[in-house]
Amino acid sequence: MNLNQVTIPSKDVATAATFYKKLGLKLIVEALPRYVRFECPDGDATFSIHQVENLPKGDGVTIYFEVADVDEKVKELQDLHLHGTSTNIDLLPTDQRWLWREAHLRDPDGNKIILYFAGDNRKNPPWRVN
Repeated sequence: MNLNQVTIPSKDVATAATFYKKLGLKLIVEALPRYVRFECPDGDATFSIHQVENLPKGDGVTIYFEVADVDEKVKELQDLHLHGTSTNIDLLPTDQRWLWREAHLRDPDGNKIILYFAGDNRKNPPWRVN
């Protein structure tokens, strides 16, 4: 089994699409105002956004994007003033106890995005179950 695609909800797909293009995803399907789909710059997974009237309650959606250099990516996004990125950053790049370096931010709909680098620890942490 291989993860093919993740779809997230948005009240304003066009605004969300602009955000994710600036984040670095490549737009491959545009059916505004209802739907867009992107390719990730690395790997085969796709990522889409569909229009909803109401966003999920509670914790909602968390999206993880692995990048080679979390600090550089956050700086790049801050330089772009990505949809108020400086005010939407919940956590600047930080080394976590689970051996990942992470930054947390939110998209225009409040979906949580974690930019991280884990390297081999993503699938093979020291505590991996055999």
